[in-house]
Amino acid sequence: MQQDAIFAPMLGLMLLTFVVWTYMYVLRLGYIARQGVDPQDLATPEKGLSILPESVNLPAHNLRNLAELPVVFYALCLYLFVSGGVDDIHVAAAWAFVGLRAAHSTIHCTFNNVRLRFAAYILGALVLWAMLGRVIAGF
Repeated sequence: MQQDAIFAPMLGLMLLTFVVWTYMYVLRLGYIARQGVDPQDLATPEKGLSILPESVNLPAHNLRNLAELPVVFYALCLYLFVSGGVDDIHVAAAWAFVGLRAAHSTIHCTFNNVRLRFAAYILGALVLWAMLGRVIAGF
């Protein structure tokens, strides 16, 4: 197994983050333009929550989620690369994590069914913790 194979899922998650970030600004800027909202009225997150409808705020909430568990994912992938611990199982698990994060983001940014969103979240988290467990067990 080539150790740099772990970078593809990392880049996949970075691409997902970029897509959510772009979607967030398309929704926000479109709403602001259509409704004539003064950007200064959105000076703080709290003001944004009170002015923008929930459907416009959902991608921002999801973007924050993409800065939580994924931080552990990025660090773990880098650790696997540096330590030479990348194998087929870790690469498959990394892609599974990315796929589940993509499902979570899609649900969160669109129809926001909490049960489905939580299922995608918890499955992704379990994959991530299993990856970490494999690393710890290897010590």
